[in-house]
Parts: sequence; structure tokens; C-alpha cells
Amino acid sequence: MQPIIIIPALNPNQKMLQLIDELIENGLEHIVVVDDGSSEKYEKVFKDAYEYGCHVVSHEENLGKGNAVKTGLKEAVKIFGRDNIFVTVDADGQHLAGDVKKVARTGLCHPGKLVLGTRDFHGDDVPWKSRLGNRITSAYFKFETGIKCRDTQTGLRAIPPLLLELALTTEGDRYEYELNFLLAAVRETELVYTDIETVYEEENRESHFHPVKDSYRIYKKPIRYVAIALGCSLADYLLFCLMLGIFHFSGFREIFYATSIARISSGSINFYLNRKYCFESHNRVGGDMVRYFELFAAQMCLSAFMVAVLSKFGIIDQIGKLIVDTILFFASYQLQKTWVFKNEERKGGEMIWEKRR
Repeated sequence: MQPIIIIPALNPNQKMLQLIDELIENGLEHIVVVDDGSSEKYEKVFKDAYEYGCHVVSHEENLGKGNAVKTGLKEAVKIFGRDNIFVTVDADGQHLAGDVKKVARTGLCHPGKLVLGTRDFHGDDVPWKSRLGNRITSAYFKFETGIKCRDTQTGLRAIPPLLLELALTTEGDRYEYELNFLLAAVRETELVYTDIETVYEEENRESHFHPVKDSYRIYKKPIRYVAIALGCSLADYLLFCLMLGIFHFSGFREIFYATSIARISSGSINFYLNRKYCFESHNRVGGDMVRYFELFAAQMCLSAFMVAVLSKFGIIDQIGKLIVDTILFFASYQLQKTWVFKNEERKGGEMIWEKRR
């Protein structure tokens, strides 16, 4: 078993060649460089990388970092075999050769675990956008998995053979791939953290990360879930208030009826939208529907019961419902993700990439 370095690159400058030279000096000679559709003026950089001894594979057009990593892994397996440690490294100068060697060595010492090169975001030289983005992503990762990871965005990772198939089939074409893979990997193995230098030159201008488009891709699932939930919750709340007005007075039975009518009306729409646009379920509709309405019924009863209980403590029904449904909102997301719409089997998509010599 040996470390194989994979460098996805889009329009790289001399920093990548300097990194390659230093990697070779550190004994990391097995390097795969992926040209992710760079413009013609960067051909010399990749030609020089080839002359350094790297294996260079190219996309005819830009397919995104996720596809570039998958292409690099596929090429590395073809050349060196599966039983190796695959170390992904960024081409923009953020990773030092010494840190790459440290992560590779840690990967060899923990061959069944995913090793993350972890940066410290507390320094004054860290751009505020990078610090804020990492904190948001780390909080989201903790919410999704219950695991604390202080650098979820690191591109310096040592992937063991155990996770190779997962790395090749994880959804995501661009920067969202890295978080998707991390979320999937923690269900298969443990994470190992290795401290590395935090390098941000010129406010990280070399990065190709698009704040709006790529952030949406990364947080697509919770963004869509929130948008769908807000629309359905508004309809649910307005209908609940309307039903209370029709019933003219408030008791447990009336609250239960109002909650039932409002939930049934909004729940059907919520099921369709979440299944298709948020969780993108590939399961049979009938199975998803049964699980969804089991959860739906439990939420409905629990909401009515808790609102009635809060009303006994002097909290008016409308306010009580807002409090209760906010709590149930977060619980419902986790249950829909991990139970209701959890795909019965992972779908491995084909790799779409072009190779030129």
C-alpha cells in the first residue's frame, strides 16, 4: 500500500508545479493531475507536470471539482490498483508538501479511516468569508451527523480503499461533492484529523468557488426543505386559524379537528415536493407514502397534544402552535432524511468524463 496523490486543477499557475516538485522531493512520486477543462493558455503547465513524471488526464470541458476528483481516482486505480491510499490535494497553493506527506503518512497508519487535513480558522489572515463559510458548513455537518468536524471544507484528504467505491459513486459534480462524500463517509468509517497549515494568499483569489451557485449546491437539500416547509407551514397555520374561527371556541377536541384539517391539506403537498425536489427519493412511492403518513400522523397528534398542554399553562393556541411546530420541524427533517425517504439502495451514477493525451 502506498499513497497516490490526486490533484484536480482548473487553470492552475506555477504554484501547482512548485507543489509537484516539492511532493516529489518528499518521496511522493505517484501523482495524478486532472485538467478539468482549463483554457489553452494553461496547456504548458500541464505539459510541465507531465514532464515532472505526473500522470495527466484531461476533461474536454469543465465538469467541476467533484467530477475531477472521481476522474483522478478512476485513473489512479487503473494505473496503481485499488489497494492504496488516495490523497486529494488542491492545486491553488493552499496545501503544503509537508502537510500532504503528513496526511498521507496518517492515512497509511489508519488504512480503514478517512483522514482530513484540518486547518485552524482563528488566525487573522483567514478571510472572513472562508471563516464564516466553514462555520456554517461545520454546524450543518454537526446537525446532519451529530459529529463535530472543525474543517469540513478541506480538500486535503486521504481516502482508504474501503471508501473508494463510495468516493466514485457519491453524488455531486462540483464543490458540493466534498461535503456529500464526507456526510456519506461517516456512516461507513471514522474520521481522523491531522492539523495542517492554514494558507490563504491574496484573500484566496485563486479559488474557483462561486459563493452563490456553489453554496446553493452544497446546501441544496436543507434550502429546499426550508422553502417547502415555509410554504406548507404558512398554509397550515392560516387554515388552522380559520378552523378555530369556524369552531368559535377552543377545547382539546376543536384543536384536534383544526390541526387535522390543516395538516392533511398541507401534508399531501409537502410529501410530493419533499420526495421529488428535496430528498430526491428513488424508492417506491407506496413505501415512501406509508412511512411519510406514519410520521405525519404522529406529528399531527403530538402537535395537537402539546398545543393543548401549553394552553393549560396560559399560552394561547396560535402561539403554542408556532412553538410546537418549530420543534417538530427539525425533528421531522432528520426523520424524513434517515427513514421516510432514505433510498433503499445507493444509486451509483456513471462517470461522465473525457480523456485526452
